[in-house]
Amino acid sequence: MSAYRTAAAVVDGLDEAQLDLKIRTNTLKDLKGIGPKTATAIVQAHKGEVPEYLATLEQAYAEQQPAADDVAAFRAALKGDLHAHSDWSDGGSPIREMAEAAIALGHQYLALTDHSPRLTVANGLSPERLEKQLDVVAALNAELAPFRILTGIECDINPDGSLDQTDELLGRLDVVVASVHSELRAPRAQMTERMLAAVANPHTDVLGHCTGRLVIGRKQRNGEQKPRPESEFDAEAVFSACVEHGTAVEINSRPERLDPPRRLLSLAVELGCEFSIDTDAHAPGQLDWQYNGCERAIECGVPVERVINTRSAEELLAWTAG
Repeated sequence: MSAYRTAAAVVDGLDEAQLDLKIRTNTLKDLKGIGPKTATAIVQAHKGEVPEYLATLEQAYAEQQPAADDVAAFRAALKGDLHAHSDWSDGGSPIREMAEAAIALGHQYLALTDHSPRLTVANGLSPERLEKQLDVVAALNAELAPFRILTGIECDINPDGSLDQTDELLGRLDVVVASVHSELRAPRAQMTERMLAAVANPHTDVLGHCTGRLVIGRKQRNGEQKPRPESEFDAEAVFSACVEHGTAVEINSRPERLDPPRRLLSLAVELGCEFSIDTDAHAPGQLDWQYNGCERAIECGVPVERVINTRSAEELLAWTAG
């Protein structure tokens, strides 16, 4: 695909008359960066046709995709979302707006998982602010019943594997998503030990976006968008620990994350992990991103019965308390 991107960039530098001339004289291939295959694709596109190469790719891709009805049925089985942020940390909307959006999507519950204090760049919640949030959630739940906002946190996994919040508060929450947000390029052995410790913590319910990758980079100061590579760790050891300790592996549905990658998701399925299909939403409209996670779950053979947010709130809370 890089060859086609290069060729497109070369063609973009030509005006219409120059391009016409190159096509009429069959001299496209004389331009640096354009070969026989890319020249053929350019000619076909210039004629208003779908390039054969692109048509072949689209057909192959379509054949690999789960049927829309299957994705919709999988999504319909989900009763809630266990990873969402409000304006108490780095989300853009109040808790009530996030809850009302979840209700509109047919959810029975939504876990409010704002960041923990160590993540200052995301306005992480100190113990005192988290205490206040619990009171706000209790009041909202009285108004919004039978819908339920589950109390929760996306808790930073510290470099030593401990969780970035007090044990007392973690014990009071409905859902704890534990995620690595710092030192993502740590050596493989170090990252593995860090994640193993977090997964074994009795307060951890879900291992969030396990590789930390960004397939679509966030904008840098210079305007560039650089993808972020995966953190390196022993995935078999970490996923086996998830099975042992009853920690679900998150299927993060954010378009720029889509974490874990398919090969690791397939491994987690093979090892017997349970899963949570979450949006990691920071705005109400993003709660609809669960379709992304459902599509990947189907592609990788995730059994719907192993997805913990297909359970009712009561069944889920019994599981998190276990």
